[in-house]
Amino acid sequence: MKLNEIFTNPRERERFLKFAVVGAIGALVDFGSFHVFMSLLGVLPVWAQVFSFTTAVSSNFIWNRVWTYPDSRSKSILNQLMTFFVVNIVGLGIRTPIFAGLEEPFRRLFGFFKILPIGLVTADRLGYTFALGVAVVVVLFWNFFINRVWTYNDVE
Repeated sequence: MKLNEIFTNPRERERFLKFAVVGAIGALVDFGSFHVFMSLLGVLPVWAQVFSFTTAVSSNFIWNRVWTYPDSRSKSILNQLMTFFVVNIVGLGIRTPIFAGLEEPFRRLFGFFKILPIGLVTADRLGYTFALGVAVVVVLFWNFFINRVWTYNDVE
């Protein structure tokens, strides 16, 4: 698959859009579980994002297998799961330094604008959330392309 096929091939464009919707669901799982791990369970933010990532990857694999690539069945589910997780582990390796590099500047930015604490919404939490958001968007593109050419390469 080539990059321009997303824009020129209607089937690939549909797959990318479905992948993005699955990614949005995964982001909700990711962000929600991130805040549960961090706020309710007291896990450090860097580790909370690793755990939330794993939760989201599990959700994304199921949705992609069932909805985005239902025609990808020549490989065993275990084989696809393993390649999907390898791609996403590399994605985690891309995501973690992005998150770690951006969380402090975003926390300072929201602190500079004197974001007042409103319940659980604080400058720190907004900073963590925005840093995670940037990292998730970057990794979306990595995940789609590599999964398309490796994990789901058995579809036309």
